[in-house]
Parts: sequence; structure tokens; C-alpha cells
Amino acid sequence: MPQTPPTNRVLIVTGMSGAGRSTAANALEDLGWYVVDNLPPQMLPPLVQLAREPDSSMPLLAAVVDVRGGALFTDATDVVSRLAQDPDIQVVFLDSTDDILVRRFEQVRRPHPLQEEGTLLDGIIRERGVMHAIREDSDLLIDTSEMNIHQLTLAIKSAYGEPGEAKTRLTVMSFGFKYGVPSDVDMIADMRFLPNPYWEEGLRRSSGTDGPVSDYVTTNPAAGEFLEHYLKALDTVLAGYVSENKTYATLAIGCTGGRHRSVAMAEEIVARLGSRQDIQVSVKHRDLGRE
Repeated sequence: MPQTPPTNRVLIVTGMSGAGRSTAANALEDLGWYVVDNLPPQMLPPLVQLAREPDSSMPLLAAVVDVRGGALFTDATDVVSRLAQDPDIQVVFLDSTDDILVRRFEQVRRPHPLQEEGTLLDGIIRERGVMHAIREDSDLLIDTSEMNIHQLTLAIKSAYGEPGEAKTRLTVMSFGFKYGVPSDVDMIADMRFLPNPYWEEGLRRSSGTDGPVSDYVTTNPAAGEFLEHYLKALDTVLAGYVSENKTYATLAIGCTGGRHRSVAMAEEIVARLGSRQDIQVSVKHRDLGRE
């Protein structure tokens, strides 16, 4: 499998039914590709031409081509074979062993699109015969026999993601416990173990985004120790999210009112992660405007 993402902007995703085209399409959408599925074969060449226009609104086009019975099946294979001769168009072919494909169709209790009156294996064998030429001419062949959906997603992102692209989008949200714990987050850290700037008369009306409050909170030795250990633990968690194909995560940082400690620590975490190329990080202060 190539390790360098291709530079072309048109990709045809095809292969054996049940080998993972839908998963590949979802992964490409996450990477910013404009994905078209179930397009009539006759419309594929005009769409490819449109995507290749200099001012096209589809700078990255991925067309998913599946097999259908009758004329549409013949048309699809003919169109893909013809487009595959263009050096600027890349074809990725997803394949799997016959026994794995049979098992997958049995699990979803659906017939193979070319099965007709025969068995699942009859349909798979017919499809494999007609798709053989496309498979042989494909630019990238991915055997998904031993892959789960997360592993296939990672394979697609490895092949077609931009170099240095962030693997995880992390939102760091400050909040106040007295207004309720947010329900739509993945992790929660409690900052109420730190001294509260609220009890300092000169800091009470300021917030964690202000320098004096930020310094008061983050220069505390306990805050430094927390950040050192927590960011290391966060590395492990985010790496696990990547391996499980979880690309979005929210870390909630709480204190009593969501104005001082949680805000300052959320800003500090974002600042420390901001230079990372593998994480796209943003900050949100849920309760900062509350009295």
C-alpha cells in the first residue's frame, strides 16, 4: 500500500460487494472528499470532467461505483475501465476472500446483487469474473478480509489523507459544576482542587482569560503537576481514539462557576496542544458569560 497520498483529485472507489465500499466512502468524506455514491454510470464521465475544471467546487471527488444487474452492471464496468486509463484518475479496488464475503452477506441477511436465482457464492463468483480486469488495472488494492471497519478507515486515511493532517479534532470546554455537568462530552476533569480566584478581591470580577487570573491558576504547583500528568494521559486516550476511528472528542474542564479555574486551565491546555500537528484543537467556554 502506498504511504504517500496521491496528488490527483479524482478517485473511483469500486470492488467486490461486501468488501467495504461504504466504509471507504465515509472515511473519504471525513477527509474532505466530495463523495458520490450510486451514480448512474453514464453520468460519471461528465461529473469527472466537472470536478477537473479549474474553478470546480469539488476539488476532491470520489465516485463510488457498485455492481448492479443487467445493463447498468455492464455500463459501470465499461465506464470504470475507460476512466482507469486516464493517468490523473485513480482507482481503488476493495476486495475480500469469498468465504468472508459470504459471511458478511449472511450477517446482514441480504442477497448478493448478482445472485439472481443462485446462491450467494454464485453471485460473488460472477461478480469476481466481471470485475477481474478492473481489479488488475486498479491503482490501489485493499484486501479487507482481516480488517474491521476501523482498520479499513485507517487504511483509507493513510492512503488519501493529506500529509500532517490532524488525526483528532479536540474541543476543550470549560464549564461550571453549579450549572450542570455537560452530557455531550467524552472526558471531564475537575479543577476544584485548585485555589479559587473568586475569593481574591482583585480577581473576582475577572475571568480565566485575563492574565492575572490565568497566572494565579496556572502557576500554582498543583496546576503544573496536574498538567504534566494529565497531558501524558491524554496522549494515550487520543491515540486510542485514533485506533478506534474516533476523530472528534470533547474534553470538559470544570470548576464551581465556570469563570476562573476551568477557563484558565482550558486555555492553558489548548496553548500546550496548539503546536501539535496531529491534533486540531479549539476552546469553548460554556458558562463564562453567566453571572
